[in-house]
Amino acid sequence: MANNIKAQQEILEKLNIYALNPMQEQALEAIDKNENTILLSPTGTGKTLAFLLPLLEALDPEIEEVQALIVVPSRELAIQIETVVRNMGSGYKANAIYGGRAISKDKIELKHTPAILIGTPGRLADHFEQARFTTKFIKTLVIDEFDISIEVGAGGEMKFIMGYLANVNKRILTSATQGASIPKYLKMDGGKTLNFLSEKPSSKLDIKTVVSPSANKHNTLVDLLHHVGSDPGIVFCNKKERLEDLSRFLDKKNVAHTCFHGGMEQRDRERALIKLRNGSVSVLVASDLAARGIDIPEMSYIIHYEIPEAIQEYTHRNGRTARVNSKGTAYLIKGDREVFPDFIENSKVIRIKSGGEIKPPFWTTLFISGGRKDKISKGDIAGLFFKQGHITKDQLGVIELKPDCAFVAVPLSIADSLVDKLNNFRLKKKKVRVHVI
Repeated sequence: MANNIKAQQEILEKLNIYALNPMQEQALEAIDKNENTILLSPTGTGKTLAFLLPLLEALDPEIEEVQALIVVPSRELAIQIETVVRNMGSGYKANAIYGGRAISKDKIELKHTPAILIGTPGRLADHFEQARFTTKFIKTLVIDEFDISIEVGAGGEMKFIMGYLANVNKRILTSATQGASIPKYLKMDGGKTLNFLSEKPSSKLDIKTVVSPSANKHNTLVDLLHHVGSDPGIVFCNKKERLEDLSRFLDKKNVAHTCFHGGMEQRDRERALIKLRNGSVSVLVASDLAARGIDIPEMSYIIHYEIPEAIQEYTHRNGRTARVNSKGTAYLIKGDREVFPDFIENSKVIRIKSGGEIKPPFWTTLFISGGRKDKISKGDIAGLFFKQGHITKDQLGVIELKPDCAFVAVPLSIADSLVDKLNNFRLKKKKVRVHVI
C-alpha cells in the first residue's frame, strides 16, 4: 500500500481544489500543532476536508489496521465522508458503518481492515463490543457534528466507544453550532478552539417573507415554487406528518419532488438525495435532518414552510443556501394569523403571482443492479448507454456508482425506451436489471 499513498497536493489536484480557504488553512495548522482541536464553522465551509487532510498525514502506510476513527451522527454523513475519502484517491481504505443496514455487510467489508473507519455511535459500539478489529492502533479521533453525535450516542454508546480508545493522541471535534457542552470523558482539556461562527451572517443570504392568505399554506407554496423556477431548493417542515401531507398535495399538483425525513428507510433517503443531486427533482421536502450533515449540492433557495422553534435550526436551515461564495434566498411562508418568533429579523415581505404551471424536470433516474463489487466502472456504464442505448453525450447525466448498484440520470422523455433496451443486458460479467426509480 505504501507505494500508492498520495501527497496532499496530489489529493487537492484530484479534487480540482487549487487553494484552501482561510478556515481550512488555520484548521490544518491547529490540528498539526495541537493534540485536541475544536473546529466551529458554518455548514458548507469545508470542514470535512479541513480534518481529513491532517488525518491522512498522520496515517502510517505500513500499518494495516484501523488508525483513524470518525464518529458521525447520521448514516448520510457517514456515506458522504466515505465518498469524499474515496474521491481523494489517497491510497488509504475507508469504510462507513451505520445502523439501518445488515451487520453482515459490515463484517464483509471489515475483513479487509480499513485505515479510516467512519460510523454512527450505535453501530461502532456493536463492532467494538464484538472485537471485530483491534482498536490499539487508533491514534486519531474525529467527532463530526459533535453536538449531535454526542446526543445520538447519549445512551452510553459514546462513553463506551471512548473506553476502547486508550492510544488516541489527537482528537478533533467539529460543529456548526457553538455552546454545546463537551463531556469530560472526551478528554478535550486544553484544546485549541477555532471559532468561525462569530462572524456576521453572510450578506449573500437574502431573507424574504411570503404571506399566505390563509392558515393553510399549501397553495402559497406551489405559487412560490413557480416563482423560484427550476433551481434546486429545500422546503423545510417541522414534523413528519406535515411533511407527508404536503408531499401528497404536491403530488396532486404534479410538482416533481422527493422527501427526506428520519422515518424513511435508509435506502429511500439515499435515493431522494441522489435524485436531487442529479437533477431528477429540484425540490426536496425535508425535516431538519436535512439542515446539515448530508451530501447535497448548493441550493439556490430554502423555504421555511414552517418556522422552527429554535434559532439554531433556523440558522442551520439557512446554511443550506448562500454557502461559501454563492448567493441564495431563504423564504418564509407566513400564515394569515401567524406570529414569527423574535429571532426572525431583516425579512422583506414580497408579493408573488398566483397560478402558473411548474414544468416537469428534464432528467429522471435509472437504477442499475450492478456496482463496484461487480468490477463495473462509470466508463462501463457510459459505454452501455452509448452503444446499446444509442444515446448522445448530452443525453447522459450524472452517474453515481455504489458498491452493489448504480444510478444514472437520463432525459425523462427517453427513460422508458432505455429500460426496454438495457434491462437484462450483460454489463461486464453480470446481467443487470434496469428500471426507473
